[in-house]
Amino acid sequence: MTSRRTRTVAATPETVWEVLSDGWLYPLWVVGASRMREVDHTWPAVGSRIHHSVGVWPLLLDDETEVVDTTPGLHLALMAKGRPYGEALVQITLEPAGAETRLVIVEDVVKGPGAHTPAVVRRPLLDWRNAESLRRLAYIVERRPVHATSG
Repeated sequence: MTSRRTRTVAATPETVWEVLSDGWLYPLWVVGASRMREVDHTWPAVGSRIHHSVGVWPLLLDDETEVVDTTPGLHLALMAKGRPYGEALVQITLEPAGAETRLVIVEDVVKGPGAHTPAVVRRPLLDWRNAESLRRLAYIVERRPVHATSG
């Protein structure tokens, strides 16, 4: 059973995409990501990876997340590894709504022990995690300075 959470933020899709495109910011908004170790210079192109750690020091595990699909400014699909639980497919969609953006995050565990956890247990945990991640992402994007365009 897939988790699907939404949130409307007071920021344009371009501003949201700037944050998503900066892999070094992921620990600021992704629940569970503790630190970044490396970000591929091609992030967020398909096949690029961010190398992160999950957990709390001193119990940190090094893992990675790979971009599996992207439409710049609109959609980002990630295969997130989170040992020992497995791998999750995470899809983030940006829907323009005037000066705002409706964010949609869809996630489910697709591989590993977590995929065998009953949905009645797995979904509420993913729902909480994704709602909190969207809340954190909103805090970041709504406080970014707006860049004036010259023309």
